[in-house]
Amino acid sequence: METGEGAEGTGGSSGVGIGLGCASFNQDSTSLAVGTKLGYKLFSLTLVEKLDCIHESETADVYIVERLFSSSLVVVVSMAMPRRMNVYHFKKGTEICNYSYSNNILAVKLNRQRLVVCLEESIYIHNIKDMKLLKTLLNTPSNPSGLCALSINHSNSYLAYPGSATIGEIIVYDANNLTTVTMIPAHDSPLAALTFNALGTKLASASERGTVIRVFSIPEGLRLFEFRRGMKRYVNISSLSFSPDGQFLCASSNTETVHIFKVEQLGISGEDGAPTWTAYMGKMFSAASSYLPAQVSGMMSQDRAFATVHLLVSGQKNVCTLAIIQKLPRLLVASADGQFFIYNVDPQDGGECVLAHKHRLFGLDEDKEEGSECEGSEITVPAPACPSYAATVAMPTTGPVTATLTGYSEDGGAKKGEVIPEHEFAAGPVCLDDENEFPPINWCRDGTRGGQGRRS
Repeated sequence: METGEGAEGTGGSSGVGIGLGCASFNQDSTSLAVGTKLGYKLFSLTLVEKLDCIHESETADVYIVERLFSSSLVVVVSMAMPRRMNVYHFKKGTEICNYSYSNNILAVKLNRQRLVVCLEESIYIHNIKDMKLLKTLLNTPSNPSGLCALSINHSNSYLAYPGSATIGEIIVYDANNLTTVTMIPAHDSPLAALTFNALGTKLASASERGTVIRVFSIPEGLRLFEFRRGMKRYVNISSLSFSPDGQFLCASSNTETVHIFKVEQLGISGEDGAPTWTAYMGKMFSAASSYLPAQVSGMMSQDRAFATVHLLVSGQKNVCTLAIIQKLPRLLVASADGQFFIYNVDPQDGGECVLAHKHRLFGLDEDKEEGSECEGSEITVPAPACPSYAATVAMPTTGPVTATLTGYSEDGGAKKGEVIPEHEFAAGPVCLDDENEFPPINWCRDGTRGGQGRRS
């Protein structure tokens, strides 16, 4: 099951669950995309009680499906053609373009400026306005899970990917200026999960051990926070996600527990506020850490979960995110068995999150129509209001589309390799953050509108 941080297995599919090949939230967690053996679906996440299926396709064996914010642009990769990426205008039911690569596609990441395609040993960076190939990162360390993360803030279009196959090094790359920013020695073990906050100023990471989650400043690469998920056992962390305001970080794994950590800078001097028991204990541990071995002092400085969720089942891969739905903070969890959970989060006191509603992502339920809300009871729990999303400025977007690109070079085709055909730009800007608007790409290679493309 693909997550927000990468995919697994052949082309990214793990084959777990009842036909669920992948699940991913869009960049602002207002939409959920799921792929199955029979096709893929897009859901709108605006209500707790109702899960609206806004699009359904019969493209079989989909293992990657990514939607660009609330636009009509969706990227799909199927196991039938794991080396080909198809870009669709799903509201028109037409294909915008497709690209073929030298090996299986493991992950695709989008923001309003860039489209990134990750293979096992290379990464391709496209300009999303016209799909021109800007840069190819060749001979990257072996990355069989396709792990990478792209900042959703187009002004800080940072890309993070593993810098080593044996230890947890992170390469931070500027996808706008096409330069390497820094290398972060994050963990002793290989990386398992990566995610940026909405502003692209923080990067969270977890290793294959799954016991410690670290947060770094971007672009400096300085360690800001360290959270301990647990000490008793190693787990496979499959998903990391910041809240819209960047104050919380959630992590899910192959266990039954989802952890939410509070990302806040604790005062050092203690002069800024009244002394608390937590501050007192923090000072005590800080003073004692200088006399203890590094491993012990490190564990003492790690913060525990602010809030938790205990899922109904364990052992299922899942993807999680923090979002604002109906003006309240929620934790959203999509599991590989096709269930979708919405939990209420108390941003003040934390603790155990309360299940608000449960939905089925595919299949028919008794007395319910397919695609509608399904079994599960709604629990109404008062919760403090949480700040709404900061509005993301939409980029002016127009541009042409190329057909399959068969030749690649490290400089994006400027000196060698097949050059992308001449582009023909549309006249006016296009708003991407309105679900009713067109995606940024609406021209085909022959100069006709995207309606001439192939139906998904």
